[in-house]
Formats: sequence, C-alpha cells, structure tokens
Amino acid sequence: MSATTPQNDWNPGTYHRFRGQRLRPALDLLHAVTRLPDGDVIDLGCGSGVMGDPLARLGRPLHGVDASPAMLDEAQATAAYTTLCEADIAQWAPTKPPALIFSNAALHWLAGHDTLLPRLAASLAKGGTLAVQVPHQNNAPSHRVWLSLMAEHFPGRYDPASGPAVLTPVEYHRLLAPLGTLSLWETDYYQVLEPTDGHPVRRFTEATFARPVLNVLDPAEQAHLIAAYETVMDHAYPKSANGSVLFPFRRLFFTLTV
Repeated sequence: MSATTPQNDWNPGTYHRFRGQRLRPALDLLHAVTRLPDGDVIDLGCGSGVMGDPLARLGRPLHGVDASPAMLDEAQATAAYTTLCEADIAQWAPTKPPALIFSNAALHWLAGHDTLLPRLAASLAKGGTLAVQVPHQNNAPSHRVWLSLMAEHFPGRYDPASGPAVLTPVEYHRLLAPLGTLSLWETDYYQVLEPTDGHPVRRFTEATFARPVLNVLDPAEQAHLIAAYETVMDHAYPKSANGSVLFPFRRLFFTLTV
C-alpha cells in the first residue's frame, strides 16, 4: 500500500473487529502453497502481522513489508518476523530472490497490476511462488452502495478510481498464465457477523473498503453518509432476530509458480 500519514493511517483495533473472518482466507491461501525452493518468505502488505506465526512455521527467514506505521507496530509485537520494513509495496523490491511472496488482502489497493504482478513474479527464485488473495466484492451492495451514496450526497468529493479494485479472473489468467504454473480460483465466504452498534456490514466495511471514502468527509458528513448506508444495508443484508447478519463475501486467489 502507498504511504500513509497519521491522518489516514490504518486503525488496527477497527480492522481486528472481524479478525477471524479476515484470517480464514489468508490461511486458505497458505494451504494452497506447496513445495518451495530455498529462499526467504515475504509477507507483502503484512499489516498487523496476523499471518506472521503461520508463515514463520515454514521455517525460513520471514520479512514483513507494509506502509502503515500503526500496523507495523502491531506486527512487531508478534515477534514472528525476521525483519519489518515500512515501504510503499507498489515500489518495493526484494534484495535477493525469495522463495515465496505472500500477499493477503493488500494488492487490491494498488493500481497497475499488469506491470506489478509480472515484476513480482520475475523477482522470485527459480521454482518460487507468488501467492495472492484480494477481495472481489466491489459489485456487491456492501461495497457498491458506499460509492453510489457518496456520489449522490457528496458529488465530486471522492474518485472511485482511487479506491481498491481488481482485474477480472479472465484478465489475471491472460496476464499470469504465460509466466509459470497458475492456479486461479474464487471463494464465496458466508460470514456470520455478530450484533454490534450499527449495522454489522457497515462495521465490517468501514475499516477497509470505506476507509478512504470516509476520510474525505468531516465528522458530520460521515454521520450523514453512514446513516444513509445503514438504511440500505438493512434491506440488502437483513438482520436476524438477535441482530447478526449472514454476509456473503467473495475473494479471488491465485498462486503462480515460476
């Protein structure tokens, strides 16, 4: 992710509100990684280090890279990483060819996948793997409604093109298949979000997808947008009798071995 400032840095506490739901896809991605050559492991976009311990079990030097000082402080506390580096992951490059570049829920914040991903693949050791998971949820109401309401209530204040986005599976296949052995898949996770103050889907999305949307608004404007969003979410994702919500969330995965 690109450089952060104290004003737009990630909030680990808000992000971890749904730690279990965010961790499961990362573990599923790691389980898809098979034989690796000699070399280090890179956790690219490591965030708060939730995958530090599982990746450290590979028994190799583990290096975390992220742009968020707040998240890196959390990652440091795990004691799982050999090194941690604060850097714009769009510009980062390894100092020596790694065996695995693992990136969970990070690369969708970056544009230019058509050049970024081949560059990362080319940096791997022979037989190394690039393993990536990104949310593929932008067309679902949970994400689409943030943008439509923003355009309606605060036109011109936020450019959707500046937010997270991914290519289609066909585009990833066309881009990556010539580079090595590619495995590409999507999974819909039917997540039960527990009752909370406000609609659970709002709480889930405000820490990630909606973060840059809300950051351009003042507190009163944020409250206005959130109220409008929650009204729509009550219909799109109805609450059960106890206030929980069944929330389908699609994620796209690939592993590329070069």
